Amino acid sequence: MKRLTGWLTRPFNNLRLREKLFVMFLLGAIIPLLFFVLYSYQTIKSELSDQMYTNSVSSVAQINSNLENKLDSYTKLSATLYLNTTLRAYLTNNYSVEPSLFVDAYQYINNTFSNMLTTNPDIQSISIYINNDSLPADGIYIKRMDQSFRNSVIYRSLLNSYGNVRFVSTPPAADQPSMFTLTRMLNISNLDNAYGILTINILESDIYRLMEKETSEKTVLIANERGIIMSAKDKSMLNRPLEQYVKDDFPSSSQGRFDSTFNGEKMLVVYNTTKFGWKSVSLVPYSSFLSKANNTAKRILIYALISFGVMALLIYVTARLFTKRVEYLVGMIRRIEREEFDLVDIRPLGRDEIGQLGNVLRKMAQRLSNLISDVYKKEIDKREAEMNVLQAQINPHFLYNTLASISSLAIRNSDQRMNKMVTDLAKFYRISLNKGKNQISIHEEMQLTRYYVAIQQVRFADLIRVHYQIDESVLPCPIVKLTLQPFVENAMNHAIWDDKLGINIMIKAYREGPDILLKIIDDGMGMRMQGELGSELPTSGDTLSGYGIRNVDNRIKLLYGDSYGISIYSRLGIGTTVTIRIPGK
Repeated sequence: MKRLTGWLTRPFNNLRLREKLFVMFLLGAIIPLLFFVLYSYQTIKSELSDQMYTNSVSSVAQINSNLENKLDSYTKLSATLYLNTTLRAYLTNNYSVEPSLFVDAYQYINNTFSNMLTTNPDIQSISIYINNDSLPADGIYIKRMDQSFRNSVIYRSLLNSYGNVRFVSTPPAADQPSMFTLTRMLNISNLDNAYGILTINILESDIYRLMEKETSEKTVLIANERGIIMSAKDKSMLNRPLEQYVKDDFPSSSQGRFDSTFNGEKMLVVYNTTKFGWKSVSLVPYSSFLSKANNTAKRILIYALISFGVMALLIYVTARLFTKRVEYLVGMIRRIEREEFDLVDIRPLGRDEIGQLGNVLRKMAQRLSNLISDVYKKEIDKREAEMNVLQAQINPHFLYNTLASISSLAIRNSDQRMNKMVTDLAKFYRISLNKGKNQISIHEEMQLTRYYVAIQQVRFADLIRVHYQIDESVLPCPIVKLTLQPFVENAMNHAIWDDKLGINIMIKAYREGPDILLKIIDDGMGMRMQGELGSELPTSGDTLSGYGIRNVDNRIKLLYGDSYGISIYSRLGIGTTVTIRIPGK
């Protein structure tokens, strides 16, 4: 990830400051501008969509209301014929006994149906299909309920209707246009056996007029409860499934909206259901109302481009004026780099931050000129300090030579204990001095501790028993010099509570995660713990150890950080455990 980031930012890093400022200011201007254009377009689009949906809902609801009123008027008209007892008597009378009576029947039927057609001009025709063979059929108002009629859609729609109205649509034929047909079973006093079937035919074009005004920018359809299109502007769609044109299924709710496609174009589909189970469907192409949003977005984009051009020009001029003084400032720094400290001829750069930086550079150049004259004095002081260091190195050599002379003297007098003690002391100081270095390896620290223990065992003999558990992988790691010795010394001098039993000291070194832990554990008399961790550590120079336990803790924290250092746990009469944590690198 870092390589990819570096590869992407490398060209930008190599640009001049003027170009970087121009690019950054330009991006800072164009991104909000693009966001504003996009937000404006989306807002306009959303508002237009909501407005179109509201209008479509209102339009569909009005179409439903008009359609229901229209169908209710046809239903009431059929009810007058359904409840007409005189008409029922004429239709059910047996004319085989006295055939001349059918003249009165036809006179009544013709007058009744003619009056209905006259008062309702939108009705195309009215017919009653009868199965009374004694009444002659005129083929206009009275027709036979033959087998072909029984196989028709009109007759099948009346199954289980029990005298209720049914509406069916018939596709256009060669000799007649598409029709809406109201059909009703005439079966008063006998629900199981109808004496006739009433049909009222209405032109589909008359039904379509109810919604014709709403089709200027949209497609409006009427579909029955089975999803068959019953009315539409395009008559080729009649009596075809709605799903053939609208690809998505309608939700189960009685009204609503969804997006779909119609004739390959994205549409907003708004629908509502009448009490007859029919759906009024409005298909609004998104392009019809989003074109306004697109035109508005184009105008906004043009204004945005003009604004962008003006901003780019202003940004370029600003970046040039800014970087010109920065380049002048770089020229001043390069003169100082060439050790030309006389900057009196440099003109002022103003009172802003860049001008202040130029003034500071002038003062710095003057101070550098003054400081160069002091270099020789400091060089002399440095050489004198080196001589003092060399002189200080003589003292350890003098100590080693003196200890060597004492060791030789002990050998001559056959005092092996004194010889071993002096030898161990010499090795101890050779490691501890370490040419003035502050850190040594854990291996050297362990050797130093062993020499110290060997010296102390001359004094304490078997009272001190030291054991080691060392992970060899930690031996090369660095540690602050003289870390273990103060704690071992503290245990020897203060933890022995029985001069006969002595004390056991365990020294451990192992890894714990990324860190190294060193532990000095003794079974001595222990001590009472007071305060929180850290306040238990004695102060530097305390008599508990030569270097001071807190001194060791401070040195570790200064070198490695506050997360490292020393912690002590002790129980009176049981012993003490000192834990030293250092980084394991």
